[in-house]
Amino acid sequence: MNKEKIGHGQASGKIILMGEHSVVYGEPAIAIPFQETFISTKVEPDSTMILDCHYYSGALSEVPPQLKSVKEVINQALIELHQKNMTFKITITSTIPAERGMGSSAAVAVSIVRALFDYFEVPCSPETLLHLVNRAEKIAHGNPSGIDAAATSGNEPLFFIKNHPLESFPMNVSNAFLIVADTGIKGQTRAAVSDVAHLFEQNKKEISQHITELGRLTKLAKQAISKDDVHTLGNVMNQAHDQLKSLTVSNDQLDQLVITAREHGAIGAKLTGGGRGGCMIALAESKEQAVKIAAALKSAGAFATWIQSLGVKK
Repeated sequence: MNKEKIGHGQASGKIILMGEHSVVYGEPAIAIPFQETFISTKVEPDSTMILDCHYYSGALSEVPPQLKSVKEVINQALIELHQKNMTFKITITSTIPAERGMGSSAAVAVSIVRALFDYFEVPCSPETLLHLVNRAEKIAHGNPSGIDAAATSGNEPLFFIKNHPLESFPMNVSNAFLIVADTGIKGQTRAAVSDVAHLFEQNKKEISQHITELGRLTKLAKQAISKDDVHTLGNVMNQAHDQLKSLTVSNDQLDQLVITAREHGAIGAKLTGGGRGGCMIALAESKEQAVKIAAALKSAGAFATWIQSLGVKK
């Protein structure tokens, strides 16, 4: 083994395009890899097992509880590689904001697995990668859907229905740009999901209508992407935000950013992820328009913005 060897791994962020909350009730959701944010992991030889990241730097054996899933994925990957007694310094760098619904915990796990397999020059199949990452995600999230692991490790949109296999499909969009804006507030996914469940118990008929409508809009969004129809996609995004507001999972900051995006030319805008904080997304028809919308969102209080082309790479 060449002791100068270094292993590298990377994973992207992810965005829920459509289907937040309704996915819990059996309706579809669409997630897309978001390459403008990413996590990189570097593995290099060391005499002890060291983890170095934004939250912690020190012995892997002494990581704080919130990094238990990171420790798990390192240990499980080394068992898979038959190298469990090896020691390294594992350095993680991230541009994905944590607790914003952008898949940061899954992306960390994906990048770690890729870096360790790269270090040992062993190919890592998608099946092995997802198996290892989902084990870590169970520690981080209890009962993960698998969508974060798949979206942060892949290149195509994912159409997802609870308890069904993930279905990838092409991003058949010729010219559109997605702007993501971070409110700077940690998303309140668990509380929001719990509150929607409480509303559902109180008024099944009304809440079921909102959930069914969100499912219908998600299916329309998939059709719009396949037909390269960005105006329909923008329209269903706008309608989805109104439905999510009715489910009480938006808040004043998200609503204000959505309004700002639409006022500055977005053809669609909505919250993304669990809501009550986290991020919102907006759709623009040109890079120039996207830059203007991003600037307006920053002026309106967004903590950070990113722009990703949805256009098919020619």
